[in-house]
Amino acid sequence: MNTTEKQSHQPGKQHLMDSKPTTIRGNYKGSEKLKGKVALITGGDSGIGKSAAVHFAREGADVAIVYLDEDTDAKDTELAINGEGRDCILIKGDVRNIKFCKEAVQKTIEKFGKLNIVVNNAAIQFSEENLEDISMEHLHTTFETNIYSFFYITQAAIEYLDKGDVIINTTSVTAYRGSEHLIDYSSTKGAIVSFTRSLSALLAKKDIRVNAVAPGPIWTPLIPATFDEAHLKGFGKDVPMGRPGQPSEVGPAYVYLASEDSSYMTGQVLHINGGEIIGG
Repeated sequence: MNTTEKQSHQPGKQHLMDSKPTTIRGNYKGSEKLKGKVALITGGDSGIGKSAAVHFAREGADVAIVYLDEDTDAKDTELAINGEGRDCILIKGDVRNIKFCKEAVQKTIEKFGKLNIVVNNAAIQFSEENLEDISMEHLHTTFETNIYSFFYITQAAIEYLDKGDVIINTTSVTAYRGSEHLIDYSSTKGAIVSFTRSLSALLAKKDIRVNAVAPGPIWTPLIPATFDEAHLKGFGKDVPMGRPGQPSEVGPAYVYLASEDSSYMTGQVLHINGGEIIGG
């Protein structure tokens, strides 16, 4: 990684990164696993969300991308989806706003006429050395972005989901092992695990599956937007595989959870973390 990549704006912009994350492997071959499906992905403009979006497109899905203000990244993602021969709609706004979340779902329905895959992925984090340094502003922003929005989007989408449709939530390895510098962020990610398990039980009778992905250290724009240069230099090197992962190594997990390949899985979490042994 280029250790001079520190960014000052959350949740980070991919087009400004010197060491660009890889979105999809060149040898990844789609096999129409999601043909005819429509997906909505929050935080889909870059990083893991973008990887999920482009993988979905290669598998035959049309995609609605919800993003905050990263216009260049969002446009790049739209072009990548179009390059896969699929349609894309960009929906700009703040997922902390319940009205916007309802509008995002409605715009997806208006554009595509249906919704089959909901990916709650948008997230933000602020690193602090001490508990007392966590400001109320950052605390509320973190919870409102990372878990409230999951409720808002899912509540708005649920009436359009039917048998065989899916919800995929992005949690984190920090939900299981914690993080002394990201206490509020880790707390929201733990809440996402409980949200996933509880919602899966509620929706199982409707044959709507709810699962999650818990990434470890993945090289996304959120990282240089969070940490100082010293942390960036060693980012991801403490896992057994000795390196950070790429979004391209996480995206296929979302395909698996979105497709019939995982038809007998609900309420579960996939751990893509470079070898950390995590309970749960």
